[in-house]
Amino acid sequence: MHSPQDQYVRVRGAREHNLRGVDVDIPRDVLAVFTGVSGSGKSSLAFGTIYAEAQRRYFESVAPYARRLIHQVGAPKVGEITGLPPAVSLQQRRAAPTSRSSVGTVTNLSNSLRMLFSRAGEYPPGARRLDSDAFSPNTAAGACPECHGLGHVHDTTEELLVPDPSLSVRDGAIAAWPGAWQGKNLRDILDTLGHDVDRPWRELPAGAREWILFTDEQPVVTVHPVRDADRIQRPYQGTYMSARRYVLKTFSDTRSASLRAKAERFLTSTPCQVCGGSRLRPEALAVTFGGRTIAGLAALPLTDLANALDGRDETARVLTEDLTSRIAPVVELGLGYLSLDRATPTLSAGELQRLRLATQLRSGLFGVVYVLDEPSAGLHPADTEALLTVLDRLKTAGNSVFVVEHHLEVVRGADWLVDVGPGAGEHGGRVLYSGPPAELASVAESATAAFLFDESPGPAREVREPRGWLTVGPVTRHNLRGVRAEFPLGAFTAVTGVSGSGKSTLIGELTEDLAGVDRLVRVDQRPIGRTPRSNLATYTGLFDVVRKVFAGTEEARARGYGVGRFSFNVAEGRCETCQGEGFVSVELLFLPSTYAPCPDCGGARYNPATLEVAYRDRTIAEVLDLTVEGAAEFFADVPAAGRSLRTLLDVGLGYLRLGQPATELSGGEAQRIKLASELQRGRRGHTLYLLDEPTTGLHPADVEVLMDRLHGLVDAGHTVVVVEHDMTVVAGADWVVDLGPGGGDRGGRVVACGPPERVARSADSATAPYLARVVP
Repeated sequence: MHSPQDQYVRVRGAREHNLRGVDVDIPRDVLAVFTGVSGSGKSSLAFGTIYAEAQRRYFESVAPYARRLIHQVGAPKVGEITGLPPAVSLQQRRAAPTSRSSVGTVTNLSNSLRMLFSRAGEYPPGARRLDSDAFSPNTAAGACPECHGLGHVHDTTEELLVPDPSLSVRDGAIAAWPGAWQGKNLRDILDTLGHDVDRPWRELPAGAREWILFTDEQPVVTVHPVRDADRIQRPYQGTYMSARRYVLKTFSDTRSASLRAKAERFLTSTPCQVCGGSRLRPEALAVTFGGRTIAGLAALPLTDLANALDGRDETARVLTEDLTSRIAPVVELGLGYLSLDRATPTLSAGELQRLRLATQLRSGLFGVVYVLDEPSAGLHPADTEALLTVLDRLKTAGNSVFVVEHHLEVVRGADWLVDVGPGAGEHGGRVLYSGPPAELASVAESATAAFLFDESPGPAREVREPRGWLTVGPVTRHNLRGVRAEFPLGAFTAVTGVSGSGKSTLIGELTEDLAGVDRLVRVDQRPIGRTPRSNLATYTGLFDVVRKVFAGTEEARARGYGVGRFSFNVAEGRCETCQGEGFVSVELLFLPSTYAPCPDCGGARYNPATLEVAYRDRTIAEVLDLTVEGAAEFFADVPAAGRSLRTLLDVGLGYLRLGQPATELSGGEAQRIKLASELQRGRRGHTLYLLDEPTTGLHPADVEVLMDRLHGLVDAGHTVVVVEHDMTVVAGADWVVDLGPGGGDRGGRVVACGPPERVARSADSATAPYLARVVP
């Protein structure tokens, strides 16, 4: 037993994921950074073990009802943990995006601003005082009745619904209609109602076209289908739905991302005419503070909002001081360019995590462990110093700060290092070192030590000569104002600049319509799926190969099992308890729902009969549990599988399991899976590859592997453009486009462009001093 005065969190026998019975002691009240190559097990130790155990203890203290549920969720695989305070987790995983969630709601700044308008706003003469709820677009009291607080309304036009008016309804003139039986049903109903479905659309009377596309009527008629020779079709009652009604209903109600995306193609989004896009009722917009409405203040960048708040009387002064003190840590973390009304889905995972971190600074908690997941993600080197200051403030307030991190400046700023490795997956899972950073230099096995203590510039690389140029602009969008930029063809270009300077907006203008672009591949960090049903094998197409291999075994043929039997999405093969997900959703009522392993199949996803078929002594569930590296050996003589697995190894994902659910993947991992699935396709002429921060979540050793792959694409004649904050990557580029000089309204122009050594000498660039350190 350890005494109550023991100042260490002591972990004994941690076996979560690939951890091999890890024992480690980490002091409390320090900034401790967990390092190691991607997949080494550092997140399994920090989040899967330490934070998960703190969470389990919290749940056990709540109520018997919660204890019963948490038993299903499961405790981390660890012998014991002593000296563990309560924990707060700030991860990069985002909740399902909603347009009603904004910077203001995430930080709770909207609540303070609404209170200011309610208590100290300037009301029109005779107007009654409004509660703070009346200033929220997310409440019935405040939302504009026309757009329901969304700020815009969706509608459609004949041109969108019928792109080719030379076609008849029978030939598919109404492109917005569903396919298969439902589309045929709507066509048959129109035929029954007396509309000519065989005349070209443009020849139909204007009144008929208007009714078919836009009517709100839903007539029910008896349809007598044309009989096919091979089957009898009986009459049925059919209900008509106009094309507009169908598209709007699908867009608002469907849970299918693909159906929603298809419906969105036929919709226009325009600012609401009633509220002008402000999302609020007129009575709320009639109240001002300092001559501005609440919508006007919410649209300002946070740095400008802080300057606009000037408390005149005592009530206003107290409220404005509270607001400005809450805004200060957000600005300090380099997010002053954001406005309160900026929708959460438009933020990067790194921005979202730093907003939550800023909120925690105001919470006043002490004596807790903050567990953070790469808070430097998406952060320009100029903002990293501010991040270290903020982390130090959390520590000074009496907390322990445990950070999973790859950024070497953050690692150097740590009081304590826990280095996990030496490799990824089965080659990792051991704590190589736990102690002060300086002493890591003596650990020969550490991949981190090689980069942490070697600050010399990399080898000089010959800059490629461009084969031509892509010209973009003038672009006026978001904070870009008439910006022009040039990107060399057949070269590697890095787009740099502080957060919010307009980098993503600029590369968003690179499209297939530009002269010189034959084919464009955009590789972003959006998830490859939102449920455990999506995984690495299904996304890359590898699962199809694996199922064919199992269906070809003697046992499968003897039983009459086809390829479908080995899919966990098909009723005949899957476990019916979890419907083939391997997990069941556990609703905790007062807390976010979570996933727990299925009690019947234990996470295998399949029913017992399917698992009786083996290929080389492994069931399909056991094959899905293999790492990419293990699967490459297992399927060495299956060419179709080998190609997929090689490309995954090439982008540094050898440690991932084939069946690893999409919900467990980071944004960087999802991006590299997309890149791998693209690389395994046959090359078809010149391709422009666009990547947004591809090194996010990568250890410097893994960055080298990925950069070799991307430079290989350029050497093969393709063009690569990356948005990047890692200066070693920028130094190895052929061309740099640097935006700035600041974020938001203070950014949005090209500050410098040219080869890295030229940009490194620029006097106006915030990137230049950091690039100069690593340019050969």
